[in-house]
Amino acid sequence: MSHTTFRPTASSLLFCLAALSVGAAAFAAETAESPRVFRAGAATSNVTPWLGEPIVGGWNSPPAEHIHDELHARCLALDDGRTRVAIVVVDSLGMNRETFDEAKRQIEELTGIPPDHVLTSATHTHSATSARSKNVLSSEGDFSNYQRFVARRIAEGVRRAVNQLEPAKVAWGAADEPRHVFNRRWYMQPGTPLPNPFGGQDQVKMNPGNDGLLKPAGPTDPQVSFLSLQASDGRPIALVANYSLHYVGGTGPSHISADYYAMFADRIQQLLQADRLDPPFVGIMSNGTSGNINNISFGQPRPRRAPYEQMRRVANDVADAVFAEYQKLEHRDWVPLAMRQREVELAVRKPTEEQLARAKEVLAHPDWPDKLPHERSYAGRIVAQHESPPTVKILLQAVRIGELGICAIPFETFAETGLELKARSPLKPAFTISQANGSYGYLPTPEQHQLGGYETWLGTSKVEIEASTKIVDNLLEMLAELKQE
Repeated sequence: MSHTTFRPTASSLLFCLAALSVGAAAFAAETAESPRVFRAGAATSNVTPWLGEPIVGGWNSPPAEHIHDELHARCLALDDGRTRVAIVVVDSLGMNRETFDEAKRQIEELTGIPPDHVLTSATHTHSATSARSKNVLSSEGDFSNYQRFVARRIAEGVRRAVNQLEPAKVAWGAADEPRHVFNRRWYMQPGTPLPNPFGGQDQVKMNPGNDGLLKPAGPTDPQVSFLSLQASDGRPIALVANYSLHYVGGTGPSHISADYYAMFADRIQQLLQADRLDPPFVGIMSNGTSGNINNISFGQPRPRRAPYEQMRRVANDVADAVFAEYQKLEHRDWVPLAMRQREVELAVRKPTEEQLARAKEVLAHPDWPDKLPHERSYAGRIVAQHESPPTVKILLQAVRIGELGICAIPFETFAETGLELKARSPLKPAFTISQANGSYGYLPTPEQHQLGGYETWLGTSKVEIEASTKIVDNLLEMLAELKQE
């Protein structure tokens, strides 16, 4: 059998090149005319701890004896055809950066979403076990069994959300619900003693009770911001809300509970008639800027409530307010999606030589009587601050979803900071998720630092006094960059 060798001529090569050029132009035209598709997927992942572990959030840490309601990582995946982002809210008091980083490492392995496009946060429920290190300012290197478990479950939740990505419509809105947010820092009547653990006197008091009150020491943010995702046919996929309320509390004794955050998710699902859907609807409540905000109206009689009753009241009222605004929304088929992340170095606060010497003296005597409020507890915190590195690197994030801006801060952030970001953000509306990508204690403004009080005490507030100002400046720069995309 003979073989004929093909030898291209100059004319045949020109013809082939012309054909390829025409084909490429046709493909480009087809691509340019293709409709843009926004996709969303959501899933929950159970992170309930085992019984017997200590419940954190108060001055004591009793072992968990009962699980009232399961804890979850609530996961959302978004994709605009160019960019993919994941948002995760975990039922936890707070999680250290290392645990979140491990979850993000696994997310990238499982889904391809890079860590700087994953926003992780904790709700700040005070009825869960700890997923933080003993000293949040320094990595201990070793993970607890629960931290490993939570990191894995977060990653699997995001993977499932990505598996369920589908063409979606998106909208956002806001509702006001002022009945459940109160500034917990108060100026007291002249002459009221306000000692702190370090031998000084404060100008304001946290959770002061009903006697001797003068006025609150700061504002509240009563706005409930929310993001809605629907399938192309209008089926609810997920709703992410944000409210600046520290938590509610009022559990049974030694109970594990996700607090009002999970109750909100349940109630909004009911209002949207989204129960028993396939894939399941996911409701999410994130913690806003609530470092100085709680659910107690000081100066007013507080009726006795059965366990979980007040949580349910708050959750239902907030969900009802969101649903009223939800019904006015017009969902869009496509909006741009973008995200920014910065690592910012902050100075760690350090005790004076006198404070350190006294703290060591207190700790050296197991029977030392507390002469000052929580003196022994803060003696341990002072030593931990002294032994911590001089600086700490934190992650800040900003997300753009259409005209909506979302900020992420790894602190218990004051309402003043959230209100400033809302007012100055080039993306509007905007809201801030606290306890995000780490948990480094309280973040008072410099002005609030001058007043003292629990949230400003050394060991409660761990980083430099100007930290909130630096964080706001960085976030506004990041939002401005996103605005230009």
